[in-house]
Amino acid sequence: MTRPYWLDEPAPELPRGRTRGAVDVGIVGAGVTGCACALALADAGLRVRVVDARRVAEGASGRNGGFALRGTAASYDQVVASLGRERALALWQWTEAELQVMGELAGDAFRRLGSLRLAADAEEREDLRDEVEALWADGLEAEWIDAPGGLLTGRFTAAIRHPADAVLQPARMVRRLALRAVEAGAEIVEGRRIRDPAELDAERVVIATDGYPSGLLGELEGLIVPTRGQVIATEPLSERLFEAPHYGRHGFDYWHQAEDGRIVAGGFRDVSLESEFTAEESLTDSVQQALSGFVNDLVGRELRVDYRWAGIFGLVLDLLPVVGELPGAPGIWVAGGYSGHGNVLGFACGRLLARALYGDRDPLLDLFEPARLLG
Repeated sequence: MTRPYWLDEPAPELPRGRTRGAVDVGIVGAGVTGCACALALADAGLRVRVVDARRVAEGASGRNGGFALRGTAASYDQVVASLGRERALALWQWTEAELQVMGELAGDAFRRLGSLRLAADAEEREDLRDEVEALWADGLEAEWIDAPGGLLTGRFTAAIRHPADAVLQPARMVRRLALRAVEAGAEIVEGRRIRDPAELDAERVVIATDGYPSGLLGELEGLIVPTRGQVIATEPLSERLFEAPHYGRHGFDYWHQAEDGRIVAGGFRDVSLESEFTAEESLTDSVQQALSGFVNDLVGRELRVDYRWAGIFGLVLDLLPVVGELPGAPGIWVAGGYSGHGNVLGFACGRLLARALYGDRDPLLDLFEPARLLG
């Protein structure tokens, strides 16, 4: 019951990588960030080694809700207010471009259905209105829905449709990235925990474990706050009730209907918020009952729950990723802190960091500077 739905799909056998001995870059973590980074580096001709204490995608990359959303965990108008319009727009356009690349690499693990951000009350409706007007002002595509219908009628007061968003089978996507990275020359070592960067025998090291504590981040350890997300997947339904991924209450509720008809739903951390700041993947009765009750109420009947699971993501107070060289640790880099938006940001930041490592540093890295967490 606690095995994630996504990880029940058999994993392809990885061929043995060709890299042996010293490498240019060693990566800790074979999730979406580590595998995207490895693929970009290997394609650029660098020698790469990826090491994970589990198997590919068995951390947060196989334990999330399967959403692929543009932007960050903060709404667009909030990011404009904190960063300014020029930098906010560049950030959003970057995530949209990375979503496109992700779709090309993920194949049938990626379904571009758009997404609905929902307002559960009048206050959230005003928040959504502020965001959609900010999106429109900067030429970003979005659709305002004044009264969501169907099963949403009377439950939600408004919605924004983000047409570029998608849903994923996230474990399948990451496993494909890993396979492509190995085919490009990278080595992936599963089932080995790294306790010292020197074990990687690498000129430079990337820590790509997001919210899972690694013990390798020096002064930053714990400043990317481990946070638990719990998810359920119901029995398959014969009827198609939801065409796109949905999320409301500022992301505390989220759900979609998988290809086989199951309702995949997560969130409700706020029913026991303090207990969810943890690195333990265990389930709690309060959150699990809230998830089951929400889905049953939404659908109008009791559904059997076939899968229940938890994963850990890294929360950062300013809701921006943490990407760059570790303060006081030359040659050690980090990419994480996606605050619950790790499917797209993890992919994008892995590729962004790879570019920096082979000499193409993007100005976006100034926004993600790890040293800001020490201030």
